[in-house]
Amino acid sequence: MPEDFKTRLKIAKSKIKKQLDNDGEKRGSFMGIAFKLGTELVAAVAVGTIIGFILDSWFDTKPWLIIIFFFLGAAAGMLNVIKAANRMQKED
Repeated sequence: MPEDFKTRLKIAKSKIKKQLDNDGEKRGSFMGIAFKLGTELVAAVAVGTIIGFILDSWFDTKPWLIIIFFFLGAAAGMLNVIKAANRMQKED
């Protein structure tokens, strides 16, 4: 009888350990995904703003092209985030 209890206890402990390990991996995976999506959004806005700044300097139209390209970059960044999220959803 005590051997049976020890065996069941050992099995239960190993199941709990596996579950805790999987939860830790999922948490890290979600953080990586969030970082990737945030980086895509920020990069698109930054590139749009830089292009607007360069074109404003070239055409002497400050601040209009910066504003326009800022919003275009934001829209492009949101589209990238949506596409990446859809791609990740299809993979799962």
